[in-house]
Amino acid sequence: MPFAPGNIIFTFTSLWTFATFGGFLLSLLFIEVGEKPDIGVVEVAIGSIAIAFPQGCLLKEPVYCIRWILSSLLGWSIITAIGIGAVGWIVPSTQILPLRILSGAIYGALGGLGIGLAQWLAIPQPVAWRWIFVSSASWAVALPVGSAFGMILRHLTQLFFGEVMGLGITWLLVGILTGMNAHKLRA
Repeated sequence: MPFAPGNIIFTFTSLWTFATFGGFLLSLLFIEVGEKPDIGVVEVAIGSIAIAFPQGCLLKEPVYCIRWILSSLLGWSIITAIGIGAVGWIVPSTQILPLRILSGAIYGALGGLGIGLAQWLAIPQPVAWRWIFVSSASWAVALPVGSAFGMILRHLTQLFFGEVMGLGITWLLVGILTGMNAHKLRA
């Protein structure tokens, strides 16, 4: 019984994670992963739509889906334009692990805060304010973990693809961490 009351959260989290990670993989068809200055607002806008569309389809009402896509587009575009960067598609240039973890946590928290603030506009009240913290905390955890794995995988394989795999880990973690709370957005 996958939709038994105790499994609804788990099932939704799984769907949300799949939608988030699948959207990231789809975005790779349009975005070339690179270092911070390589990715602009247009690329991020396309990537944010690729991720927000499947996420939005999981929300209860079609109007929330449209608002979710537009607010996600706004959030990603703003954090890229103001210099925080396209945190889900950039690879840090530093190869010093502690510095990479620290900068990942800081940029993740700031990027997640910006995205969460924008997505807050799409969420029905009264649970909306919590999403800002969920987004910021999720990115603050996922980005340094994925970045560290990416650096290690690149070092072991001597391929830049290791860094892309690290970004995949980041998006997978973001999907899981935000998905555990995203079911509340459907209320």
